[in-house]
Amino acid sequence: MACAILLFPHAGYAVELHEIDVDRGTGNLEKMLLEIANTGDSELSCTAELAHWYSEPVATIAAGSTAVIDLWFAPRTGTFALLNPSEDNMPVERLWCGIAGRAYETRDALPLNPDAAGPRRIACAASEDRVVCE
Repeated sequence: MACAILLFPHAGYAVELHEIDVDRGTGNLEKMLLEIANTGDSELSCTAELAHWYSEPVATIAAGSTAVIDLWFAPRTGTFALLNPSEDNMPVERLWCGIAGRAYETRDALPLNPDAAGPRRIACAASEDRVVCE
């Protein structure tokens, strides 16, 4: 008969949780409308990659249609953010669009330039098995 022994060398240590300071509201942010035009023939799914390995779907765009995303910009830090329902500032590491149903493997990153914050329009289209955004 086999026997296994599990050892937990740190089992006697407790983890102390600390409150995290989160920026809330739009007081230090500038609103930046981001218009994404699907100029191709395939439906697109767009996603924001947020800090701490979290992603959030931001739009599904039919062929020939446009979606407008309320993106926020923090000039002090040069970061872009989305707001959750509590108006927590959720830093955006990357935005991308891909073909719906295969979005991750066909994705292209949306060009975001902190030096040119302000309303912008980006056109995306499926080309072969890849999306191209400009």
